[in-house]
Amino acid sequence: MNKKRIAYIIGILVLLIVSYLYFRSDDYENESLTAKVERGSFLNEVYISGEAQSTSSKEINGPTKARRFGIYNIKIQDLVPEGTLVKKGGYIGKLDVSELNGKILDAQLNLDKAQSRYTQQELDTTLTLKQERNAIKDLSFNIEEDKLELERSIYEPPATIRSLEIKIEKTERDLKEKKADYYIKKRQANAKMIEVGTEVSKIKKRIEELLELQKEFTIYSDDEGMVTYVKEWNGNKKKVGSTITPWQPAIASLPDLSKMESKTYSNEVDIRKIKKGLKAKIGFDAFPDIELEGVVTQVANVGETRAGSDIKLFQVLIKLNETNKNIRPGMTTSNKILTDQKDDVLMIPLEAVFSKDSISYAYVKSGYSIDKQEIKLGQSNNEIIIVEAGLEEDDVVFLNKPENLDDKSIKLLN
Repeated sequence: MNKKRIAYIIGILVLLIVSYLYFRSDDYENESLTAKVERGSFLNEVYISGEAQSTSSKEINGPTKARRFGIYNIKIQDLVPEGTLVKKGGYIGKLDVSELNGKILDAQLNLDKAQSRYTQQELDTTLTLKQERNAIKDLSFNIEEDKLELERSIYEPPATIRSLEIKIEKTERDLKEKKADYYIKKRQANAKMIEVGTEVSKIKKRIEELLELQKEFTIYSDDEGMVTYVKEWNGNKKKVGSTITPWQPAIASLPDLSKMESKTYSNEVDIRKIKKGLKAKIGFDAFPDIELEGVVTQVANVGETRAGSDIKLFQVLIKLNETNKNIRPGMTTSNKILTDQKDDVLMIPLEAVFSKDSISYAYVKSGYSIDKQEIKLGQSNNEIIIVEAGLEEDDVVFLNKPENLDDKSIKLLN
């Protein structure tokens, strides 16, 4: 009977111990966050934000001939909102025509003056040539009269006859010279008329060209697409009130939405990892569910200082391998560039790694107890790290330090 009681008591004690250890283990798991050691592919990625843009776009330019007329700076008076979908021939915007209208008015005043000079020259020419023709007629009449008088003087003394003959010869010579002078003056008059007439034609042509140029101050699209604003030299987008010049004539652009890229800037630390040809994944802040594949196409060799920052940044271009109808130029992108990949490796979260005296270790669940196990580490990214030795697949590690284990010794690697 005593033996049965003793066995019964021992059984109860064993049950209590097992229950204590079981619930103590559950308390550890409830109080501490844990994770399993996983085997898989390790991805070392660089995370940088950027801006979506088209790799191919057609610029919509303002008037290209304005420079011929001394117009170098033209303000944008009106512009459709960015993102507007336009058809071919659709309205884009309007430029300020005040300076051009002033030149048209000046040209019209110059035309009035030139036409007045033309009329005056025409009248002067008509009067001058008329006087010359009258003088020629008078000399012709004088010759006829002298010849008639000579015929009536056949019975006059020879001296009188000779005097009349000399007079006729002189008058005929004067007539010949007068006709020659008339021909020269007529040519001179024609030349002057051509000169003033050319000036009139020149000004008329200038006015026609200015009026044609005036039509170009209302901008229409040469193709269909989505309007995006272009950037000025300082990086600001052109908008109403901005200025276009002969050297920067674009007022807007029509990007090819089938050819997109992400323009990003990397810091000096990450740029060492980024190479041309690396794969990338591009997300979009406006559409969290969209993630597209891409590839790095360009990495700047020289850094630049961006506005509002003193840090040198390096431009990186990532081409999108696919498109999505929701993606638009100017959208903020989240880029993950895959710089390295290692397959079939053991990994744990970064939070599971602890260190003491240059020794890295992890808190590992071992049955109903917890071990402090030294581990050999490999590469890491922002979330996980490779474990080269010290842990096995499916081992459970703690993400925070369990209580009352500070004095426990670390199990070192062999």
